[in-house]
Amino acid sequence: MEEAHGADGNVEGTQVEIAVMEAMHKVVPPPPRSSLDKIKVRLKETFFPDDPFRRFKGQPPKKKWILGAQYLFPILGWVPTYSLSLFKSDLVSGLTITSLAIPQGISYAQLANLPPIIGLCLMADSSFVPPLVYSILGSSRDLAVGPVSIASLIMGSMLRQAANPRTDPYLFLQLAFTSTFFAGIVQASLGIFRLGFIIDFLSKATLTGFMAGAAIIVSLQQLKSMLGIVHFTKQMGLVPVMSSVFHKTDEWSWQTILMGICFLALLLLARHVSMRRPKLFWVSAGAPLTSVVLSTLLVFLFKAQNHGISIIGQLKSGLNRLSWDKLLFDSTYLGTIMKTGLVTGIISLTEGVAVGRTFASLKDYRVDGNKEMMAIGLMNIVGSCTSCYVTTGAFSRSAVNHQAGCKTALSNIVMSVTVMLTLLFLMPLFVYTPNVVLGAIIIAAVVGLIDVPAVYHLWKMDKIDFIVCLCAFLGVLFISVQDGLAIAVGISIFRILLQITRPNIVTLGNITGTDIYRNLHHYIDARRVPGFLILAVEAPINFTNTTYLNERITRCIEEEKAVDHHQAVLRFVILDLSAVPTIDTSGVSFLVDLKKSMEKHGFELVLVNPVGEVMEKLQRTNGVHNFFGVDSLYLTIGEAIISLSSLLKEST
Repeated sequence: MEEAHGADGNVEGTQVEIAVMEAMHKVVPPPPRSSLDKIKVRLKETFFPDDPFRRFKGQPPKKKWILGAQYLFPILGWVPTYSLSLFKSDLVSGLTITSLAIPQGISYAQLANLPPIIGLCLMADSSFVPPLVYSILGSSRDLAVGPVSIASLIMGSMLRQAANPRTDPYLFLQLAFTSTFFAGIVQASLGIFRLGFIIDFLSKATLTGFMAGAAIIVSLQQLKSMLGIVHFTKQMGLVPVMSSVFHKTDEWSWQTILMGICFLALLLLARHVSMRRPKLFWVSAGAPLTSVVLSTLLVFLFKAQNHGISIIGQLKSGLNRLSWDKLLFDSTYLGTIMKTGLVTGIISLTEGVAVGRTFASLKDYRVDGNKEMMAIGLMNIVGSCTSCYVTTGAFSRSAVNHQAGCKTALSNIVMSVTVMLTLLFLMPLFVYTPNVVLGAIIIAAVVGLIDVPAVYHLWKMDKIDFIVCLCAFLGVLFISVQDGLAIAVGISIFRILLQITRPNIVTLGNITGTDIYRNLHHYIDARRVPGFLILAVEAPINFTNTTYLNERITRCIEEEKAVDHHQAVLRFVILDLSAVPTIDTSGVSFLVDLKKSMEKHGFELVLVNPVGEVMEKLQRTNGVHNFFGVDSLYLTIGEAIISLSSLLKEST
């Protein structure tokens, strides 16, 4: 009776296995497509992932023209429905950001090393023409356009290597305009040719470290104004700046130091109040202009310019002339100009797009990244021909614009008109403005760029990202702004290359009582399957990593044989290709050679779930039917185990 019962059990088990094997799914290649269709899909996913042309599908010709005009000029999308209530909100926000833009723009002229009188007018112009251009072409409602500290610092430090702004101000001015022109060309080209993914190489870790280092460099440069030093170093590094500060103690002015500390404390207090109580955003927004007005009155009333406090001096009223004739394409300076334009263009573009997307997410609307690149690029091209310096969307001004309740890009137009009126009629009022207050405004503006919580988060989440951040920070501080950025980007790219050339391979085991297979070193419930080595490759297989994969798989087999010597003899090596999106010819050859090698050593290589492109290329391999037949390709690990276990039993 027991023997009969055992026989019945074996028959039933065999019938179950047969039923399961009959229900198995075959691995099939993807539907056939022509090479042209594949190229079209690849180009679309590379350059048009957002499919900007879908809005034109099924529309009548007249509607297509209207949609096309609105796509090129977003202002046409909101002007027809504009109302008085929207204008009231935009007017308030426009006037609010003007109170911040004017003193910041004047202050940033110092960072750019522009000639004092000319530079102040140029930076003011940069808050006049570019906002008009952006309001027509830009897709962000909250972005407030103007000069920014980091781009000013980078351009000033790089151009100073080719021309001295003090001894040859006209040449420096030509280089500044031409660099702005090239920056605009780079930015617009990235948008037109849909190459925005290039700026993604500036990772959050890179930008966090770079911004923090640049903020400290910017602040250290203001020690000249804050201490009243006349003969200050022209270098940007931490060591030469601090050396200059302590070697010129005889030039320190206690009056300047006192005024600087007072107004810096006022600005930082206003910033703290606005951060703690967002409804009081106007306190921080109005603090720079209030500081300029108060300090100017104090200097004028007490004749402080006669007591060691330096002032801006005489400023001319009116708008600057067109500057298209000042663009300089001399081969002597072309290399410096193009390098400066590339670096400042990428940095300012990254900041502008990131700021625009940040505030768009808060208001639940979409910003087209490629259109933003075109808008910012064309804005700088036009700006370079109208006596303007490199501009982008500044976070501080955009935050104020957002908090002030802006509804559309008209707030930029309001700011532009207000700045124009200031240039025409109010510039003489800044004659007695002390330089120390401009330095305090810059320091207060860049303090927010030092994001300590973000650095701590990087340390907790990813040590490699923290190292990238630290390298950018230290590189900017001790080498130079552009070299620090290059070092951080280089480390980030090296990390990506490591991930490609050294892909992750994990050993899988079966979670008891299920058909789920997971990492043996991650899940304590996962168990090895006797006679099987299950490996998962978690990266594309290509010419850069086939040698590494061969060595790792060989090592895994040796380790498995050592572990498995008291259990069933290792017979099958299963490669789970679910996480392998692509493979090249070197990868296919590697799999074929690997199968041959394993067969010589008494093992059988089995592939599980090769995805579309991988399966297609395996099918095209000349020896695919010989090397990867029905018994070598399975849809799931579970099905492979069930099918191959029967072969294992037969062999034993």
